[in-house]
Amino acid sequence: MLATLFAISSVVSAQTKSKFKVCLDAGHGDHDFGASYHGFVEKKINLAIVLKLGEILEKDPDVEVVYTKKTDVFVDLVERANIANRANANIFISIHCNANRNTAAFGSETYVMGLSKSKSSLDVAMKENSVITMENNYKTKYAGYNPNSPETLISATIAQEEFLDQSIELASKIQDGFENKLNRKNRGVAQAPFMVLHKAFMPRVLVETGFISNLDEGTYLNSEEGQINIAKTIAEAVFKMKAEYFGGSVPVLDIKRSEPMVKKDSAVKVETQPQKKDTPKVVTPQKNPINNETKVIDPNKVIFKVQLKASKTKIELNTENFNGLDKISSVFEGGYYKYLFGETNNYDDSKTLLSQAKAKGYESAFIVPFKNGVKISLNEAVKSK
Repeated sequence: MLATLFAISSVVSAQTKSKFKVCLDAGHGDHDFGASYHGFVEKKINLAIVLKLGEILEKDPDVEVVYTKKTDVFVDLVERANIANRANANIFISIHCNANRNTAAFGSETYVMGLSKSKSSLDVAMKENSVITMENNYKTKYAGYNPNSPETLISATIAQEEFLDQSIELASKIQDGFENKLNRKNRGVAQAPFMVLHKAFMPRVLVETGFISNLDEGTYLNSEEGQINIAKTIAEAVFKMKAEYFGGSVPVLDIKRSEPMVKKDSAVKVETQPQKKDTPKVVTPQKNPINNETKVIDPNKVIFKVQLKASKTKIELNTENFNGLDKISSVFEGGYYKYLFGETNNYDDSKTLLSQAKAKGYESAFIVPFKNGVKISLNEAVKSK
């Protein structure tokens, strides 16, 4: 029997489960083809990857896979979330392919539900959310929501922010795998208001596996080898989440590195982020790390820290116990000790802290904002800047 505790952001909820449930969603379907370029059809690629991913996950007897669909049919966006909710899924993953009029654009990116000021992120959300116009009676079903203005979903996300940390953690694991294991371009983790994520009440992500508008990348996504290795990479991220929060081990998956893409993606600038904000992803330590000893912290402003890990066990706050990192603090929340590294009022500096933490082996580390000693949401942190 697996452990039955799953930490979620600011609240850790205990649920008795016999298996770790993963809900998989293949974007688009039936009359909704999604993007289509060079003879590559998004709905077919999405479904193929989901079925391969599910097959890999189901080899673990402690994992139960729930599908929003297993054939080429159309499922309303809100119903996809409802399927995950009814199954009490632990995580929800929606698989898509990206496309852009600039056919040189390439690389993968993973989205979590939330605020975005980035035009590129909102454009992606608008494209995916426009599917609701293909649903019967969509104007009544989605009353008050304009698919051409996806930011209107933001006001309704507050109740779901408790899942943000783990959503970002899962997204980061997926993107790290794409970059480090699969050798694909990492466009990072970003937030955007996706309808398919909006109603799912669990950690959830939307994966844009690559650009089918790019002939080379589209060829890879449309190939059996590409789909299998993308599925393996996402599966590894899922197994890591399961092992971290439910117990068990991470199986060794034979992920074949792909040939690097060499075309320049200069015409489209897409922001990426490691955690919680639309800013470039930091994947290596900067040459001039910030000096935590000399930085003056204003307690009246938002303070950013980096969460290294959560544990049921209390750990002494010394550098030896945290791979040489100093400035360690902790909070006890929902039955877990959460260990934090560094502190700064500057979000850019917090990215440097995150880079340092990852360089020390904390690959699942993420940035957490506090105000007046209380953890706050990303939305609040952004508004406070």
